[in-house]
Amino acid sequence: MNLTKTSKYLSLILRHHPEAAGITLDEHGWADVEDLIAGVQKTQKFHMEMLEEIVRTDSKQRYSFNEDRTLIRANQGHSIPVDVELPVTEPPKILWHGTGQKYVESIDRLGLLPKGRLYVHLSGDCDTAVTVGSRHGKPVVYQVDSQKMAEDGYVFYRSVNGVWLTGQVPVKYLKKQKMD
Repeated sequence: MNLTKTSKYLSLILRHHPEAAGITLDEHGWADVEDLIAGVQKTQKFHMEMLEEIVRTDSKQRYSFNEDRTLIRANQGHSIPVDVELPVTEPPKILWHGTGQKYVESIDRLGLLPKGRLYVHLSGDCDTAVTVGSRHGKPVVYQVDSQKMAEDGYVFYRSVNGVWLTGQVPVKYLKKQKMD
């Protein structure tokens, strides 16, 4: 069973538009599982086993259940204001950001901005950043001097799936990498 379309729909609901399924999220981004299933069932076949399979097999680990599986939320990537209760975490010395060529001019001028999201997403290694950047065509990778940013007062969080989050990355902390 191909659950890719359903997973993308869940991402839309849990990150951006809960009203699409007629549900609400609490201040921490949690949705009631029964309400979510009922909301998705209005447009397609959907049940708890499908939801569990999506959460279990999602390669990016986008979703989390609470302990008794009565609540679910997206781990990051929200465009709506939620607090996913991530602790402030000291970043490694260097983080990475992968993007597409079409965004380079803006990044070189303005730095990394969250755009429609709450945070800028950063990777812990260059290979992951290349993979992320490849989603936008020819990848461009920036090295982020996260240690200097932290020393200068910028705050970092690490999502449960390993993605690093921060409010913005000014140009002075960025170094474009040469790609082969």
